[in-house]
Amino acid sequence: MAVNRYDDTRAWYAISTYSGYEDKVADSINQRVDGAEMKGKIFGALVPKEKQIEIKNGKRKVIDKKIFQGYVLVDMKLSDETWYIVRNTPGVTGFIGTGTQPTPVSEKEITKIKKRMGVEDPKFNINYTINEVVSITDGPFKGFDGTISEVDSVKGKLKVMVSMFGRETPVELDALQVKKI
Repeated sequence: MAVNRYDDTRAWYAISTYSGYEDKVADSINQRVDGAEMKGKIFGALVPKEKQIEIKNGKRKVIDKKIFQGYVLVDMKLSDETWYIVRNTPGVTGFIGTGTQPTPVSEKEITKIKKRMGVEDPKFNINYTINEVVSITDGPFKGFDGTISEVDSVKGKLKVMVSMFGRETPVELDALQVKKI
């Protein structure tokens, strides 16, 4: 029997994948976990994602966005056998670590990632202030410039004063529909 180069303790490891293949790689590894030969050796793979708000065609959508593009986390006991199986999964380009030795991701880091993934409602990141001039990038007022008169950070909305026909008109917009000038 071959000597195991690794210490065989259970930990999370980061693997790099081809961009766009993260879900396929995680699915492949998770299917292998269900196989009898990997029980107790590989415990699962995870693609860290968080919910974000996106606007397309004037409609607001909540999407799952990958936190680390091109990476998958694998919960496993590192051995020659498990290293070989994960490393030879289609789409995997390698383990993250120092030299040729895969480095476990710290429990503290895993806790932070899981916490970030567990946030149900995406938060609005409004980086605008009252009286700031912005350009409208989406919706019926696309191409207009205006001045912010109100900021509602709870709903992610802005009230922008747009000059139309020689007078200021208030327009309520989503914060994602404007950009700073």
